[in-house]
Amino acid sequence: MNLNSIISGLFRFFVSVFSWSKSDSKRAVHTRTARVRVGKGDKPVTYEQALAPHHIGHRKGWLSQHTSNLKGEGGPSERTIEDVFIRRFMFGTFHSCLANEIVIKWRGNVLIVCALMLQKLPPQKFYFLIGYSESLLSHFYKCPVKLEIQTLQDKAVYKYL
Repeated sequence: MNLNSIISGLFRFFVSVFSWSKSDSKRAVHTRTARVRVGKGDKPVTYEQALAPHHIGHRKGWLSQHTSNLKGEGGPSERTIEDVFIRRFMFGTFHSCLANEIVIKWRGNVLIVCALMLQKLPPQKFYFLIGYSESLLSHFYKCPVKLEIQTLQDKAVYKYL
């Protein structure tokens, strides 16, 4: 392959992506809620997934607790990016072991990550991954990091949709 064929292939790809986004722009205007659709009753969902998004703060709590959204405080966008990074890091470190969503709490300068994990790994490897995650995140964020983890045999099913 020469450079011209690579450049022409990339150009065709970007043109197709651009034309696709222009033609589907009418559909992109409609917003969809982040809820699980009701099916035949064979889809297991957790408590977090069963409740609608407008019940956050009433029937279920926030998954990220920090003070950056208060009046006069700075850095809410940075905190959101940090939360996304922590969630992806935890999902990659404990692959196929997460039973539910991760709750991230910032208390002063201390980062607390709460999670429910499935018992798919031997305890020695599990404890190693916990220590590895705590030390790597504390080195990265320059603050103490504490992982509060509970283990389950199976995923807790709230109801079937």
